[in-house]
Amino acid sequence: MRFSVACAQIAPVKADVSKNLDTIAEAVLQASSEGADLVVLPEASTSGYFLEGGVLESSLTVAELCGALDARLAALTRPVDVLVGFYERDLGNLHNACAYIAFDEKKSTLIGVYRKFFLPTYGVFDEERFVNRGRDLGVFDTRLGKIGVLVCEDVWHSVMPTLTALSGAQVILVPAASPGRGFAGDTPENLDRYKRLLRGVSEEHGVWCVNCQLCGFEGGKGFVGGSMVIDPFGKVVAQSPILEPHILIAQVDLEDVAVARAQSPLLADLSSVWGDIRRMVATTE
Repeated sequence: MRFSVACAQIAPVKADVSKNLDTIAEAVLQASSEGADLVVLPEASTSGYFLEGGVLESSLTVAELCGALDARLAALTRPVDVLVGFYERDLGNLHNACAYIAFDEKKSTLIGVYRKFFLPTYGVFDEERFVNRGRDLGVFDTRLGKIGVLVCEDVWHSVMPTLTALSGAQVILVPAASPGRGFAGDTPENLDRYKRLLRGVSEEHGVWCVNCQLCGFEGGKGFVGGSMVIDPFGKVVAQSPILEPHILIAQVDLEDVAVARAQSPLLADLSSVWGDIRRMVATTE
């Protein structure tokens, strides 16, 4: 299976959900016209990230999100899958979430929703004060293969990509909103860290990693951009410029997953001892 993936690196207008949905739809239509089969948007792309107490006012139910995008994507002429980061409102709870939606010329189909598990609440971050964390993995069966989703800090904790890969993911999508930190080198230090983390995930588990970063400024904080696609051998095959909006398109070949795992069967080794690992984890509780 081969397909084209696009990272739509956008700079949303803070709390202007309607305008941001217009921007998202424009990016999806452009990427689709350039052959993209899957379009990945950043974390909190419908509203901007630093909303704090304004999360409720900018939140959407999944049905509202799908309906709003259906209306804006009526001009699609070919099927396209879209991963959208948004603040979700569900049964009185708020989540930092991503919806994986399959669009064709007639309607949208919700494939699944992933809710961010690790909510940073330190330094400039304050997520756990305003949203509830998720409790489940996000690994979805799609027309493009088995795709996993992790949001921003989730991938900084190695247990999450490990569990996602063990659950069958061949591609891990990582939408993020990462404020720039450390500007002494050629690129921001947090973006360098993302590259190291994602290369390690790809090499260890033999998966494609697709990282789509928010860009722009909110309250004096600049988001880095620099979205990237990394193959199952740990090679960065494409990367966006930093700071500015950009649509990055790369080709994904799932056959590379099988080749990488045959050459370095670390995931198979992990699967074979998983029962013992679960036993060891139980002894630490």
